[in-house]
Amino acid sequence: MPAVSLENVSKIYGGDTVALDDVSFEIPKGEFVVLLGPSGAGKSTMLRVLNGLTEPTEGEVLINQQPVGGERSEVGMVFQMHYLIESMTAFRNALTGALSRSNFAQSALTMYPEEDKRAALKALDTVGLLDEAGQRAGSMSGGQKQRVGIARALVQQPDLLLADEPVSSLDPKAAKDVMRYMKEAAKERELTTVASLHQVNIAREFGDRFLGIRDGELVFDGTREDLTMDIVDQIYYGEDGKERAENLATTAPDRGDDDE
Repeated sequence: MPAVSLENVSKIYGGDTVALDDVSFEIPKGEFVVLLGPSGAGKSTMLRVLNGLTEPTEGEVLINQQPVGGERSEVGMVFQMHYLIESMTAFRNALTGALSRSNFAQSALTMYPEEDKRAALKALDTVGLLDEAGQRAGSMSGGQKQRVGIARALVQQPDLLLADEPVSSLDPKAAKDVMRYMKEAAKERELTTVASLHQVNIAREFGDRFLGIRDGELVFDGTREDLTMDIVDQIYYGEDGKERAENLATTAPDRGDDDE
């Protein structure tokens, strides 16, 4: 039974702007999937459809064989901008992931069951920040803040974790750290994950499977071994990318002459 299933999903804005065009795929439980594609390809719309924030114009979205809709507590989200409360500690920020399970009075008084507090500490430990649990979020680095955002999503206890360009604002080392912790958390919890990334080298390092989206269409679905540079060019540049790759190959200097 797939954890995620999209069947002939399309999303049209304003009657003529096609964000997703007849997209179908299934994701088994625990798979770490990376969305690739140029800006405006439809990656963010795809994540919003999976999160239930955007209703498809046509087609069906299922999570654990149930239609997307209503409360989305089973879907955790890691945002490009971490959206932490900077005056609160990492621990308190992580705890907010339990709000969907708390009643109004508990939420208003920031009262949480001991089980949720233990879950927040475990999640911070998972992302390597247990020792910084008492540190104010505003004093943390960008990479640490993003890891707190991951911890907050884990406290939600989701079946599906979504991440929208989670490392786009980070330097290469911090970006790899964040992705490593996210991948380890997903593996530890057998958590199905879909992350959109624009850094192809980082995507290749951490993804199990890759979905290429261009002009709202699914143009590639494959493994790391399938994701050649020619395929990457076609995802990002379309047919022009294929011609570009062929031109580069034919105009490259013959390195064999260097030995003479």
